[in-house]
Amino acid sequence: MQIKNKTKKTVIAKNAKACKNIISQTIGLMFSKTRPLIFIFKKEKIIQLHMFFVFYPIDVLFLDKKNTVVEIKENFRPFTFYTPKNRSMYIIELPKNTAKKSKTGIGDKIEFL
Repeated sequence: MQIKNKTKKTVIAKNAKACKNIISQTIGLMFSKTRPLIFIFKKEKIIQLHMFFVFYPIDVLFLDKKNTVVEIKENFRPFTFYTPKNRSMYIIELPKNTAKKSKTGIGDKIEFL
């Protein structure tokens, strides 16, 4: 799956994997190499994240039900927690510095192809 920033007309990531069920969402990037992941939830909510057994930092985009970026966590470090301030329906985990390189910001519209 490809992730595009419709607002900036840029490709954020290619070959992303969708995580739709509780098992794939719990496992996420644990014990794996960097790969873009899209977590898809049934409704908007505050979703706490952890970086247990992920051994490299990542960037995280939080999107609302309209695929708008509502929060960004850059350089999310191994073995830490993060509680976002905003509710989201989609979470995108990306390699470190992807948000900055793609110039993705709050309010940008994102699409998955």
